[in-house]
Amino acid sequence: MAIEDNPESRLRYGEELRSRREGAGLTQEELSARAIMSRTHIAHIEAGRRRPTVEDAQRLDDVLEAGGVLVRFLPLRGEGRVAESFAEALELERHATVIRTYAPKLVPGLLQTKAYAHEIFRSGFPPASEDERDALLVTRLARAKVFDDFKSPVVWFLLDEAVLRRPVGGPEVMCEQLRHIVELGASGRIRVHVLPFAVGPHALVDGFVTLLWFGDLPPVAYVEGLNTGRVLENPGVVRSCQALYDHALGDALSHHDSLALISSVADDYEHAEQS
Repeated sequence: MAIEDNPESRLRYGEELRSRREGAGLTQEELSARAIMSRTHIAHIEAGRRRPTVEDAQRLDDVLEAGGVLVRFLPLRGEGRVAESFAEALELERHATVIRTYAPKLVPGLLQTKAYAHEIFRSGFPPASEDERDALLVTRLARAKVFDDFKSPVVWFLLDEAVLRRPVGGPEVMCEQLRHIVELGASGRIRVHVLPFAVGPHALVDGFVTLLWFGDLPPVAYVEGLNTGRVLENPGVVRSCQALYDHALGDALSHHDSLALISSVADDYEHAEQS
């Protein structure tokens, strides 16, 4: 029986796993040792935050003598799944130890200033109410809490030059936004690499991608399109995304040269504002 992969189905699956584990008198640690999985991964599955692979589900089923239930009722997805919202990717972002993002057109959410984010939400269609925009803004700005710890997660941004040149909100907003990126980059909290227009087509020209690594869980990728967001877990697909990112990174400016370019464009916006 194929079960659609979504937060509700993963939560039900996690509850079933926990019930069978406790019925067998096993702790998460004991189950992890017998199923050859990390305890943290099992904890995430039981909480509905992650899903096991088919192979993991089979091992869990064998250990718990579930008669195939944990395989038959495993929420299935293809190479990727359309997220109901950004909520799942946001939860993964909070637990990541390494985050690498490529942005083709707009400043990534983690880096957005309040004024820049406000302009992005204001430009949506159909228009959102002021209360809806305020709620979105609070969530967007809260994501920057990942920078509170100077060492973790390790965060890299690969930005197309179009991100710097697209005048969101006018010169004043753009100047503040770009100087914010420079400040984070100069402090060493993030690494930034710009893909200049001169490179022409490159490996990631087709769209936005974020790669996430975790302490004891498999890496994932998150990609976005028009009104869609997909979390990719298939190991082969994730490796392909990582390879594309690395290939594009090879065409980008160094961190030092990227900060110099961003600062120069910020100066241009400042001069435009003054004039």
